[in-house]
Amino acid sequence: MEPTLTIDGRPEASARSFPVINPANETILCHCPDATPEQLDRAVDAAARAFRSWRQTDRDVRRRGLETLAEKLSEQQEEFARALTLEQGKPLAAARGEVGRAAQILRITAAFDAPVEVLEDSERRRVEVRYEPLGVVGAITPWNAPLLLAAGKVAAALITGNTVIVKPSPYTPVTTLRLGELARDILPPGVLSVLTGGDSLGKAMTEHQGIQKLTFTGSVPTGKAIVRGSADKLAHVTLELGGNDPAIVLEDVDLDHAALPLFWAAFRNSGQICVAIKRLYVQAPAYDAVCEALTRIANDVRLGDGLDSETTLGPIQNAAQFVRVVGILEDTLQTDARILTGGTVPDRPGYFVPPTLVADIAEGTRLVDEEPFGPILPIIRFADVDEAVERANRTVFGLGASVWTRDVERGAEIAARLEAGSVWVNQHGALDPAIPFGGVKQSGQGFVYSAAGLKEYLDRRVIHVARSKASHTGIPPRDAVGDAEAGAST
Repeated sequence: MEPTLTIDGRPEASARSFPVINPANETILCHCPDATPEQLDRAVDAAARAFRSWRQTDRDVRRRGLETLAEKLSEQQEEFARALTLEQGKPLAAARGEVGRAAQILRITAAFDAPVEVLEDSERRRVEVRYEPLGVVGAITPWNAPLLLAAGKVAAALITGNTVIVKPSPYTPVTTLRLGELARDILPPGVLSVLTGGDSLGKAMTEHQGIQKLTFTGSVPTGKAIVRGSADKLAHVTLELGGNDPAIVLEDVDLDHAALPLFWAAFRNSGQICVAIKRLYVQAPAYDAVCEALTRIANDVRLGDGLDSETTLGPIQNAAQFVRVVGILEDTLQTDARILTGGTVPDRPGYFVPPTLVADIAEGTRLVDEEPFGPILPIIRFADVDEAVERANRTVFGLGASVWTRDVERGAEIAARLEAGSVWVNQHGALDPAIPFGGVKQSGQGFVYSAAGLKEYLDRRVIHVARSKASHTGIPPRDAVGDAEAGAST
């Protein structure tokens, strides 16, 4: 049965549809409905109606709804995992992990709260900050981890009393549509809608006057387009965008423990993770040993269809990204860089690129300066740590970074100098729903996860309660008069 949209708690087809391609063999997996502008309007109207009651619903009721959704998702883990592998390409074991983490993030986020914050409670006055839901949230998700990222946005929006419309990538819409189907019997109509379509649907959501907040994970150009498109209505926007994450490996690195996590921090999901290692800076005395250790691991990787139990690395997710990654690889082959392993695209159906390690390369090449978002890793030699920090920071991106050393205190000192939203020592990309995550520079704005992430979905109300005559009579202080006049003039 073909997947359906979820609008106002009911299934809907559409007069238009688009094919979903299995990236492992380039065959059509299914056709999904291409939502019309009229369907978007109805989804927004339903979400706005539902918001009036959902925002008043007891928080424990909202929490139980998310926990029930997580439970149903866990019960159908194998079905969801298989669908995820077919549409996204990742190995089935990794797909099972994503489904499990999606259920986990629903449960963990449901436990967070944004309680009233008391700024002052004196005889003179009480001042408190209250957090109120924004309204209808538009959530636009990418193709690299579609179910996990949809679940995180849904959980944060709904536990805070908002309603939400989710638009997954047209490359990977199936599991998100299935999540909407699960929610129909759990959540009130209109609270969660799922619409699928292409760029025109995303643009319409961005500009729709009935959507008060937009949350997006994906590329920097699309994030900028969302900011521009939503500017007229001054929508709240949270962006988790791309990165060109550096990792700095010092000469004292413990390769017996670091080699495997270093490799998979770069190549997990075929490098298609925003916070994956994209540039590996290695201090000269350790350079050859690191290259040899990573090459040994890469040569043991099994590239193939994610449904094959022997596969450890799947395909690039879609044709457009495959062409881009192959283009970067071909440009790299024209340089004096040294290919340690990989570098040859297999002649077979599917969007496959083998894990490729590139040595003796430097800044000024596409592979180093751009975010390849694929299974190609440049390994860059450095001599001095200050030089490595300066080179690592020489980018418009700032999502993640890491330092690898036996001396963890020194590692923490170096980490503090790296310009990224999250920096790790002796690990990379360790994300936790209880810890805030976000980028700096052009890698995003705002936070996801934790209580800090919840506040991205809330408006602040500052309540002042006078308790004595002194607090509201007489001539105000001179500074207060000046502040008031300054506010009136802006």
